[in-house]
Parts: sequence; C-alpha cells; structure tokens
Amino acid sequence: MNAPAQPLPFLKGHGTENDFVIVPDPDGRLDLSAAAVARLCDRRAGIGGDGLLRVVRSAAHPEAAAMADEAEWFMDYRNSDGSVAEMCGNGVRVFARYLERAGLAEPGDLAVATRAGIRRVHLAKSNPDGTPGDVTVHMGRALLPPGEVTVTVGERSWPARNVNMGNPHAVAFVADLAHAGKLFDAPLVSPADAYPSGVNVEFVVDRGPRHVALRVHERGSGETRSCGTGACAVMVAAARRDGVDPAVTGSPARYTVDVPGGRLRIAEHPDGTVEMTGPAVIVAEGVIDPHWLATAN
Repeated sequence: MNAPAQPLPFLKGHGTENDFVIVPDPDGRLDLSAAAVARLCDRRAGIGGDGLLRVVRSAAHPEAAAMADEAEWFMDYRNSDGSVAEMCGNGVRVFARYLERAGLAEPGDLAVATRAGIRRVHLAKSNPDGTPGDVTVHMGRALLPPGEVTVTVGERSWPARNVNMGNPHAVAFVADLAHAGKLFDAPLVSPADAYPSGVNVEFVVDRGPRHVALRVHERGSGETRSCGTGACAVMVAAARRDGVDPAVTGSPARYTVDVPGGRLRIAEHPDGTVEMTGPAVIVAEGVIDPHWLATAN
C-alpha cells in the first residue's frame, strides 16, 4: 500500500456484532492493498474485524463516480481477507452511523453508494435515553436465480435457495443450527458453477410464526456474528417457503431474523424492495501506525 505520511485515523463499529474497521478517506488518496486490509482485520495482530469500510466521496472513486449525483459517499467494502465484496448490509448501517457521528449526515434519509448500487438509508433519531436509534436500509430487490442448489456439511446435505441481494447467498433450512458444524471452512455448495465468485451460506431454523434464526458462513470472512444481506436473503427464502409473496398479496411481509449477535427486522414490500432495520454502534476510534501498516505485503 501507499502509506500515509501521518498516522491513519480509524474507527471500530459493529451492527449486531458484525464488526468493521472504518477508515475515513474522503478524497480517495489511500491505496489499501488486500494484504493491508487483512492485517488491519487480523484479530490478534491488528485491530480486528469481519471487514473494512473505507469512507470515500463517490466523486473521488472510479467505481462510484457515476453515482455521485445521487450519493455523496461511497462504501468501499472489503472482506477480512482483503477481497472486494459488492455489498454488506450491516456494513451500510455502520457506515451511515459513522457519517452521522462525523457530522457528515443528519438523522433522516440519506443515500450511500455501493458496488451493488445506491442504498437508501434512514437514520432514526436518538432514543430517549440518549442511545443511537436504529438504522433502516433499503436493500433493493432480491433475485431468485433458477436451478437447484445443495449445501453439504460433513455427511449432511440440504436443498438450498439461491438468493441474490447484491451478493450471492445459498439459504438452507435445517432442523438444528448445530448441524452447520464449526463453519471454520466454507460449506460445500453444488453445483460449483452456481456461484462462480463464491457464496455466503445461511443455515436457518424456525423460532415461531415469521420468526427465524440463522448462522452464516460469509465468503472471505468465515462464520460471522451477523450478515445483513444474509438476513434479507433468509427472509425472502422463508417467505417463499411459507407461500408468502408480497407481489401477489399486495401487502408487505415482515419477519424477525435472529443472528448470533442480535436481532434484525426485515420487510419485503409489494414492489419487491427489501428493508432491513437494526442497530449500528461505533465503539472506538484511534490512529494506525503507518510504519506498521506499510510492512504488510
């Protein structure tokens, strides 16, 4: 990477315990290599996180310049191994919370540019006790590619629903979340050509009417405490399994989705738009030693 001459500011935040290193880079001057991102996200030798959010003005980033008229800020999201990802639902909420904390956004509506397109965000006002309000993200429409998909862990296999929320998901309904195993390694998904760029895999159990719980293996990160796009994919898959399609009924479908790190509320509207609501918290800020970071290779 091209190391800055001065210590590099950072923040740490999480959304339902899906945690991120946040690096403000408004003018797009920082070139973070995959190795540098992985080092920053290392939980023993770095700051630690499931991924990294680089905060860049859309006009300053070649992948976002075309969206600059609609969204001032671009979320350059990287997985913890340094690979690039199209979207991160929990990351968008934390990204918006950072903008609010930095005085770059006010409670209310704003737009965030991502590699999966523009995401509309609503920042609720603070709660009466002074804690931050929840953040709602318009996650776009779910795509349901045709074809059968199978997920395998050890000797168990399950049919899975292929759902794309700007990034790819395989959603498997299981009898017990423990059947997913330790999820250190990616579950086997077949056919292999169903997900040429890799896939996030969700294992889902029922908790009650329109209430489910999940565990997830995120490509490039392993098992995480939460996955926002995964929760949305799970909601849509659960609704279709339950015979619910808002485009047919004309009424929104609302599900509660429990993740290991908390709870998200997901709604799908008759026009196909999926909304996710949940918390977003900034827990710390500081500076990164540029000489330490420069040794990443």
